[in-house]
Amino acid sequence: MTEHERKIEQVRESLAHVVDPELHMNIMDLGLVYKVDVAEQSAHIEMTLTSPGCPFGPYLIHQVNEAACKVEGIDEAQVDIVWEPPWGPDKMSEEARLELGFDI
Repeated sequence: MTEHERKIEQVRESLAHVVDPELHMNIMDLGLVYKVDVAEQSAHIEMTLTSPGCPFGPYLIHQVNEAACKVEGIDEAQVDIVWEPPWGPDKMSEEARLELGFDI
């Protein structure tokens, strides 16, 4: 594993501690994070929300930014909300689908 890949993995691991306050599950298991990249001391995260009107959007963006910056060597993070591809239960981990009662 390269240093770049290791840093991306560290950011992803840190993001797994961000919990969606409505669904009470972490955003990685929910499949809300679509892309993580790092360049020098900066992280770039593309993520979505469960719906465009999600009242917790600003809160989650703040939490994602803080989680990424907890990784050693990451001083700043850019969090972009994207709507393509649309989020759905198929993006969730199998454990999250089972816990939330999705049968796919």
